[in-house]
Amino acid sequence: MRVHLCAVGRLRAGPERALIDDYLMRFDRTGRPLGLGPAVEHEVEDKKNLGMGAQAELLARAVPAGAMLVSLDERGKVMTSVEFADQLARWRDGGRQDAAFVIGGADGIDPGFRAKADYSISFGAMVWPHMLVRVMLAEQLYRAATILGGGPYHRA
Repeated sequence: MRVHLCAVGRLRAGPERALIDDYLMRFDRTGRPLGLGPAVEHEVEDKKNLGMGAQAELLARAVPAGAMLVSLDERGKVMTSVEFADQLARWRDGGRQDAAFVIGGADGIDPGFRAKADYSISFGAMVWPHMLVRVMLAEQLYRAATILGGGPYHRA
């Protein structure tokens, strides 16, 4: 199952970019033998500052046709890392070819687009900077692959 990180904003060189690149490389290496990956980033920019509606249109174009649409949103389901790994495995084993994780801009995801999501995940009740959510998602994808592969990275 291919994994797509569809996010508003371009992440430039810096610590967040380095972390995402590292975790996605680890995810690809660990996940491929498990039928997970590759992970691909799709960055979209609202260059005219038209807001969440315009961002939603750009995000919708970035999501591959037929992909499982997963929003990252504070109102989503809070999961443990093991539950997240199990959910990825269910989607993969259920025949999903693609899972697209959507991260909105600074104001979040347009409510209409968010309502179209097949699934919604939250990293907790706190609001996180959208650029940091990308890092957290990349790390959790890698952690999920190690859980599913029985690796030592995750210690519960």
